[in-house]
Amino acid sequence: MSNTPESPCISICSLDQNDVCEGCFRTGNEIVDWFIADDDRKREILEASIQRRKDAGFSIF
Repeated sequence: MSNTPESPCISICSLDQNDVCEGCFRTGNEIVDWFIADDDRKREILEASIQRRKDAGFSIF
């Protein structure tokens, strides 16, 4: 079993006016970075996207 974080992509890929995906709440740069990021960077991206989702008023399951 791997400790590599899974992508938060939910196949709703549309960036809003703030360059944030309306599906996963990652920025455009974070989406691109994901493909080359190490596990620590992926965790940072996930934490930031979770906070954006909360700030937008969406709960996390």
